[in-house]
Amino acid sequence: MLEEVLAFINENSMIKRGEKVLIALSGGPDSVCLLHVLYSLREILGISIMGAHVNHCLRGKDSDEDEKYALKLCEKLNIPCYVKRIDINKLSKERGLSSEMAGREARYEFFNELKEIHNVDKIALAHNCNDQAETIIMRFMRGAGIEGLTGIKPVRDEVYIRPILQINRQKIEEYCLGNNLKPRIDKTNLENVYSRNKVRLELIPYMQKNFNPDIINTLNRMANIIGKDNEYMDNVAEEKFKKHCFRKNEYIIIYKEAFKEAHSIITRIIRKAINNFFGSLYNLEWIHIYDIITLQAQGTGKIINLPHNIIAENQYGDIIIRDKIFKPHDLEELIIKNFTMDKDSLKDVIELENTFLSYKISFRLLSKDEVVDFNKYTLSKFFDYDKIKNKDIIIRARREGDKFTPYGMSGSKKVKDLLMDLKVPKNERNQIPLFCVENQICWIVGYRISDKYKIEKNTKRILQVKFEREV
Repeated sequence: MLEEVLAFINENSMIKRGEKVLIALSGGPDSVCLLHVLYSLREILGISIMGAHVNHCLRGKDSDEDEKYALKLCEKLNIPCYVKRIDINKLSKERGLSSEMAGREARYEFFNELKEIHNVDKIALAHNCNDQAETIIMRFMRGAGIEGLTGIKPVRDEVYIRPILQINRQKIEEYCLGNNLKPRIDKTNLENVYSRNKVRLELIPYMQKNFNPDIINTLNRMANIIGKDNEYMDNVAEEKFKKHCFRKNEYIIIYKEAFKEAHSIITRIIRKAINNFFGSLYNLEWIHIYDIITLQAQGTGKIINLPHNIIAENQYGDIIIRDKIFKPHDLEELIIKNFTMDKDSLKDVIELENTFLSYKISFRLLSKDEVVDFNKYTLSKFFDYDKIKNKDIIIRARREGDKFTPYGMSGSKKVKDLLMDLKVPKNERNQIPLFCVENQICWIVGYRISDKYKIEKNTKRILQVKFEREV
């Protein structure tokens, strides 16, 4: 088995020499086998290892005996072992999750906590060939797409590794017996109460007996084949995601051009957008993906609810993924009292030390003779300096009732109406800086300048105001 596991580790580039590997150790045959295999290969791989055990407090004395076994095994092999006790029943009620999902979250939280404390490079999990087959069957029965049918990945996020994923359960049990490891047996795994247990104890044996004795390996081969196709499509979707999506802290936009992509690509772009925004795809089903595709074809302002208290909103054909309860920042104003620049400091630049939203702001004084292409810039505009000097400059977000006199117009217009006419997404409107002189809006940054303070024939000095997005 050692040679087989070593080849699988190298084939999937799981571990580098000198890395520290944390092994999830439940005390059952799979995790005990994994621990012993990596212990046996530690010098060949050039790694250091440690164990981590979570006592779920679900099975009374048996749970405590599992904990003692894990500690004793690690002590025998001279491996550090870290233990945490968590009342999973209590946690599941607090988080509104099943005990199975609450246990999974608790384990991963503990593993990642240890990763940070002990500078761990990889977290090794003991999923095996049988687990892979069970997962594929369960996902198939739920109607999973091609990505779901790839099953469990050997490496995830360049941190979580599964070195014995290609080893079947029979070989694992034989390895434990041959090395006198005497792992603990969780009796609940032998009860056909849970769906996975029914697949393991009833469905797979039935398939082996009546259809294909080698169904475990067959399903694993299928997952590998699908995985290669899925990897190619995922790479394409990643490039399209970068092209068609834009992320800010409060939301993520899927631009309407994305919905012209092939069906297999846009569904992946949507999944990537939600995962990028929320950090998980848990509870996201295909019906939600199709609802978003349908939403994009509907009118602006339409909204649908998604899991995890997030929503998708149609804004002029673009889809905005955001929290259900979204409140714009309570923004402070940037005020420059009695703004002035030295008349002898032509071409010198004043840069504000503080920023507003994600913009850095600077001012530059130009002579009237300097040649400037006024139409070239979006985030840099030019004004009559002598109309502005010695007045207060205020940079702020919009307010209810704000009015503005656009360049070339004699009358005023509500900022809200102007932004609607320009089809600026609703959730972006409060994030646009307004450059004001005293109480008058001089520039809606990135969009329109005011007719006031404009450059005219008798203008002597020109003020350039520049907003730059901070990276």
